[in-house]
Amino acid sequence: MTQAPLPPSRWKQFRSSKVAFAGLCLFVLIAVLCAASGLLFSYDPNAIDLGAALQAPSRQHWLGTDQTGRDMLARTLAAGRISLAVGVSSVALALVIGTFLGAMAGYFGGWIDNLTMRFVDMVMTFPPVIVLMTLAAVLGSGTGKTVIVIGLLSWPLACRLVRARIMSIREMEFVAAARTLGAGHAYLIFKHCLPNTIDVLAVFASLGFVSAIMAEAGLSFLGLGVQLPDASWGSLISIAREASVLKQYPWIWLPSGVLIVVTALAANFIGDGLRQAFDPKHSKE
Repeated sequence: MTQAPLPPSRWKQFRSSKVAFAGLCLFVLIAVLCAASGLLFSYDPNAIDLGAALQAPSRQHWLGTDQTGRDMLARTLAAGRISLAVGVSSVALALVIGTFLGAMAGYFGGWIDNLTMRFVDMVMTFPPVIVLMTLAAVLGSGTGKTVIVIGLLSWPLACRLVRARIMSIREMEFVAAARTLGAGHAYLIFKHCLPNTIDVLAVFASLGFVSAIMAEAGLSFLGLGVQLPDASWGSLISIAREASVLKQYPWIWLPSGVLIVVTALAANFIGDGLRQAFDPKHSKE
């Protein structure tokens, strides 16, 4: 009656999509390389060596060095750790807020639903870019604050998705039977309603992760995101605002741009595979 989180049959359905499985493998590879970069490579991503400044890619520095002689391979992978952490953390925050409010609105309905949805409508009427920049300016810059800013901007969609699904589930026979047997609201929500929203939440998480990565890159490009000495993929790309760097030293910013695109594609492929795996029309059960 309720869906288990990706049981074996659904895992097989997901794995049967070559594009989705390739996206998962690629995403895991990027995440592992970024997480283990300190063990795989000897260079400190923040170590300055002015004598090695602006060196082109070589055997010693596979992706060259920047204006202060920092190894760009180590710095790009270290930046990836922050970008991926921001993406995952902000999506988790959006899921917590959106799932809670959506579950309350969808299950109880009435004035709770009306009040929640009017608040969601109000939040969604503001231009995302302006809200993002305003929140960043008010809360300040930094990794933790960037997570909060992106998470606070992303939850309304999760709220709508959860609300719509629970509104249909609460009227089904197995929920009515459990209610007749004396099940309380908390039991019905957590045992019967929320487990059946895993599919829409999984797709939201994959797509929201992409949006979070892009939003972080945009904030860092504008100087409102991750601050020095730390770096993110967005802040590394922001170096290309200087025309000389853009034209003469592409190894400083290009790898980060490529990794953002590849990671976004991988996450989109994973989301599409999850959608098909949980879609009853594609399910083998």
